[in-house]
Amino acid sequence: MAAHRKKNKQTLIILVKVFGILVICMALFVGFRYYRRQAIQQEQIRQEQQAQKEAAEKLERQRKQFIKTIAPVAQKVDKSYDLLPSITIAQACLESNYGQSQLAQKYNNLFGVKSSNKYTSAVMTTKEYTNGKWVTVKGRFQIYDSYEAAIRAHARLFQNGTDWNKDQYKDVKAAKDYKSQAKALVTDGYATDPDYATKLIDLIEQYKLNQYDQ
Repeated sequence: MAAHRKKNKQTLIILVKVFGILVICMALFVGFRYYRRQAIQQEQIRQEQQAQKEAAEKLERQRKQFIKTIAPVAQKVDKSYDLLPSITIAQACLESNYGQSQLAQKYNNLFGVKSSNKYTSAVMTTKEYTNGKWVTVKGRFQIYDSYEAAIRAHARLFQNGTDWNKDQYKDVKAAKDYKSQAKALVTDGYATDPDYATKLIDLIEQYKLNQYDQ
């Protein structure tokens, strides 16, 4: 009888040990799966952040390349019209999304210039700030054969004014620094966006575009 009890006790001990081992194995397995899942999630986050970083760096390179492309053109053209290249470059960046807009890519139209001549223009969709909000409109926009042609026409607009007002941009021409000229563009009715001047000034200071005014 004593031997039988001893054997049962040993069996119980073995079962307890086996159960303990199973519990430990299960805990290790659950822990492994949890940390593996965490590691996978962390790696996915790292890859997404890396992709975002690379995309941002690529975008910044494209923007700087666009500025590098048009800066000497703006310097050459604006010098003849007593305008500030920094303003022209900033306007081109802002209005063409650094040369990525359809207007810029298809028709070299950097400034959203409209036209009524169906032979030298194309109909496209754009956004305009009207009555306190942005609206999508269709319009006929001028086609240019090069960035230089667009910049030269842009300079002539400020120099000669509009058909209905030759002195439309007198404040722009009178301004001697980029901050004053940016604000004068709004004062003289060039832009409908109330934040237009601030956006230009921010761009100029971010990319140090005033270096091209020297």
